[in-house]
Amino acid sequence: MKAVVLGTGGWGTALALVLADNGHDVTLWSRTPAKAEEMARTRENPLLKGVPLPESLAVTGDLDCLEGADLVVSAPPSFAVRETGKKSAPYLRPETILVTVSKGIERDTNLRMSQVLQEATGNVCRGIVALSGPSHAEEVGLRLPTGCVAACLDRSAARFVQSAFMNDRFRVYTSVDIIGVELAAALKNVIALCCGICAGMGFQDNTKALLMTRAMAEITRLGEYLGGQRRTFGGLAGMGDLIVTCTSMHSRNNRAGILIGQGKTVREAMEEVGAVVEGYYAAESVHQLAGREGVEMPICRCAYEVLYQGKRAQDVVPELMGRAGKDELLGTAWL
Repeated sequence: MKAVVLGTGGWGTALALVLADNGHDVTLWSRTPAKAEEMARTRENPLLKGVPLPESLAVTGDLDCLEGADLVVSAPPSFAVRETGKKSAPYLRPETILVTVSKGIERDTNLRMSQVLQEATGNVCRGIVALSGPSHAEEVGLRLPTGCVAACLDRSAARFVQSAFMNDRFRVYTSVDIIGVELAAALKNVIALCCGICAGMGFQDNTKALLMTRAMAEITRLGEYLGGQRRTFGGLAGMGDLIVTCTSMHSRNNRAGILIGQGKTVREAMEEVGAVVEGYYAAESVHQLAGREGVEMPICRCAYEVLYQGKRAQDVVPELMGRAGKDELLGTAWL
């Protein structure tokens, strides 16, 4: 099978390695030709140091590589998905399966990444599948056991992606709940920032467990309201991804949050991390979505106020802890 991965970030590169390991004809595309040339020469991505690129994996900056592709993986940062989709559209075929692995919500439109790709490509492809789960690129690159979920309303498209990626180190489940999978992927980045802030302020395990559990209640509440299935948020794309992103220094969101909790400004924190912090952008989209739909999300609201309105993180803790008492399971679960 001919496969193309659009985006030479750590995650796109790691997925290209999975496909190459499975014997597919794989090309990794970079929007920067000079970066593609350097990676092709050194056979390494600086974002995955120590992980060699096999000779069978082609690296290029030319979109002609999309000609005749059976599988195309869209892996740029969320803010670049629309632009990359538009550029790739002329090369896509109706039978091509398009996979989105970017975790975010588009600013202002509040569209999920599959919806952005549908608009950008003119919905030309047979199906768009979201691939997500607890999956640090660094660990996938090292071939450590990892599990993800491939979601699409078209079950055959999800199974196609499952078959393409699955091996004895990369396990893939299927789902028809693409709404829930994409929302869980984007929203957990906000919570990872919050967990990092807690750690930076000196809070420990009790606080993190409280934050993660109650934040999952918020994420589930909004996800269900927007059409996602509750079970998805307790699975790999939901709780699984939340755990790994909130507890690991591999997570850029977690690292940025720690710096903010230690007293750095939001801009200083993101500059020090030195890569895209998706949770920062998602926090604004979540705030817009929750306000538009009338869904109560106090943790995400406080995150927005800290990240965008200059509120001190120290001031939101007593605000959250001082909210009126509730029954945890009254009515529907995880109120």
